[in-house]
Amino acid sequence: MVLSADAARQVERENAEIARGLKLQDPELLDRLIELHQHRLMRYLMFLTGKREVAEDLFQEVWIRVLRRGSQYNGKARFDTWIFTIARNLVIDLSRKRTMSSLDEMCEGGENERPFEVSGEEPSPLEQFEFRENASEIAAVLQTLEPSYREVLTLRFHEELSLEEIASVTRAPLSTVKSRLYRGLAALKPRLQKLRSIPNVSGEVAR
Repeated sequence: MVLSADAARQVERENAEIARGLKLQDPELLDRLIELHQHRLMRYLMFLTGKREVAEDLFQEVWIRVLRRGSQYNGKARFDTWIFTIARNLVIDLSRKRTMSSLDEMCEGGENERPFEVSGEEPSPLEQFEFRENASEIAAVLQTLEPSYREVLTLRFHEELSLEEIASVTRAPLSTVKSRLYRGLAALKPRLQKLRSIPNVSGEVAR
């Protein structure tokens, strides 16, 4: 999403204000940030973990980290990008404690097996429209995808982060983000089609 010059300056001012408030550990600022970002953050954690109880625990831990380490936020990046990064690191830490593979290691087939070429930097407008229009169906199907694909699709379409911001959150090269995005879309389409072809209780095909 490209911002106008005025909108970009406004975002910079807001980020600078948040950075100052966090350095001062302003409790009112923290309350406003939680109210503003709670739904998106919880949704992101739910998609990553697939379990509400775990997501709720990590949600609390994210804001504890924000309070304790607020001085580390310098306002140069969007605040939501920063908290998504914190959330992702907490999920990875939890996975390692449970002797599970990290998100980066759980990519189906491995991304380094062969080069993956994409036709452009963004999915087509039709793909973006379909993703948003079918959000309820896609939310269920996303849980069946490899975590690295699920994460990039969630950040791109639900949270509307740019590819560069996703690269920052996931600490992956931009080319890897593009690869995961297009591979994720490719894996998503046949699963959605299969879901829609399952007859419902009345014997009609789901639409």
